[in-house]
Amino acid sequence: MEDRCLIGSVDQGTSSTRFLVFDSKTGEVVTYHQVEIKQFYAQQGWCDEDPLEILESVKICIRESFENLKKLNINPSNIKAVGITNQRETTVVWHKTTGKPLYNAIVWLDGRTADTVDSLIQKTPTKTKTYWQSKCGLPITTYFSASKLRWLIDNVDAVRDAVEQRECMFGTVDSWLIWNLTGGLNGGTFATDVTNASRTMLMNIHSLEWDQQLIKFFDVEKVLLPEIRSSAEVYGTLVDGPLKGLPISGVLGDQQAALVGQLCFNKGQAKNTYGTGCFLLYNTGADIVQSDSGLLTTVAYKLGKDSPTVYALEGSVAIAGAAIRWLRDNLAIINSSEESESLAASVTDTAGCYFVPAFTGLFCPHWQPDARGTICGLSTVTTKAHITRAALEAVCFQTREILDAMNKDSGIPLTSLQVDGGMTQNSLLMQLQADLVGIPVVRPSMPETTALGAAMAAGHCIGVWSLKPEDLTAITTDVFTPHITETDRDARFHCWNEAVKRSMHWETSANHSASQASWSAVAGGMFTLTTFGLAALAEAMR
Repeated sequence: MEDRCLIGSVDQGTSSTRFLVFDSKTGEVVTYHQVEIKQFYAQQGWCDEDPLEILESVKICIRESFENLKKLNINPSNIKAVGITNQRETTVVWHKTTGKPLYNAIVWLDGRTADTVDSLIQKTPTKTKTYWQSKCGLPITTYFSASKLRWLIDNVDAVRDAVEQRECMFGTVDSWLIWNLTGGLNGGTFATDVTNASRTMLMNIHSLEWDQQLIKFFDVEKVLLPEIRSSAEVYGTLVDGPLKGLPISGVLGDQQAALVGQLCFNKGQAKNTYGTGCFLLYNTGADIVQSDSGLLTTVAYKLGKDSPTVYALEGSVAIAGAAIRWLRDNLAIINSSEESESLAASVTDTAGCYFVPAFTGLFCPHWQPDARGTICGLSTVTTKAHITRAALEAVCFQTREILDAMNKDSGIPLTSLQVDGGMTQNSLLMQLQADLVGIPVVRPSMPETTALGAAMAAGHCIGVWSLKPEDLTAITTDVFTPHITETDRDARFHCWNEAVKRSMHWETSANHSASQASWSAVAGGMFTLTTFGLAALAEAMR
């Protein structure tokens, strides 16, 4: 069998789990296996996942990748370590004695905590969502883990009882996986890394420790919280499965992992990841930059216990690829996500149609949880192709919003945009993105930069993956350059902003109560509009 130095990487995302095996010398993917994850939509605005399904999907992916290596005549013992990257903010609580989840995982884009967030904002001395932002880098919103944990304690008896008995364990997905994979009830490591901890609203981004003031404000117990560690150190070893005995030596939240995988190690470098949502991170080096434009301040990485902490500004969009899934699963106007490219390319524009996919509110830079999805500009000439193209353009317009905010806060406008993620395989989307931001879009030929970042951290920790600039393999890329005029670009962005205004402040308390009878959750999508008009439109477009 062929001998190579390999690193495994668990990539646990919102819609799927993958295990990828990388060559530590070249950075190439040797093999991988992927399993989709089921989402549950019990009510409008809710999104759950089963923590046990998440854990089992990781084990399946490791096992199948192991078998793939043997089929490729590559010795699986060449894998020297495992990294983990994960969907951030998604909240898991489990019982310390039984090891069983106390509730489903509440996914990062879930909006059920809106009332909890309103109460928390009113609790601050200034009654503003930004009161704690200088301490934790984040506004008080439904997005982050602390409000989800607070909701669980207030609304789920099993969680509240476990908290009172000091039997509750809380973590983001990385903590749940690390604890189980390293032994669980039999001495599993209860830990998280700084990048994931920085997304909870409970960590002080200056000290990199759980903050007593924030813990008191959210009224949680410190005993619930995992130990905070660096992004590149040994967390423990796998206790079973075909890779038993291998160290877990790198952990990063998915967006920070993509920053590492894109080799954005220098201050001023940035990347944009297109997946379920869309996330633009800008490396600010050792500087903690507070945003005046609705962006987040977050930890980018800390690649070793004694390594410096690197920070980033971040713009987060809740709905990107999820809008395409909504077209597929809820309106059935496409049969696959891949079909969106050819269908959108069959028309030259959107015929004046603008789609704001605010299914669970708007994230950066608006932070409006009461916004809801809106399609403006429908006319007698509108077809399913125009709506599909408008959905792709919505991703690009949202990216422009956070890019404009990023340029304002950093003071140094980006001259190109590095991109990654599953949606970047859509070349039409990439061209639309270049057109609508007015700078070149640079797509790597190897799109698996999120899993690559976790593998690099794990390999770096054990000394088999050099992160010295002279040792890093250059990334080959495709470049998309703008093809429209600035006047056209700005005119279309103006129309987008008008559509955004119309989506705002829709989910009032009165509307929410009335909407429960006329909205229904559906698996695999967001929510089905039950007005006769949109139902008829969807049927006509089939």
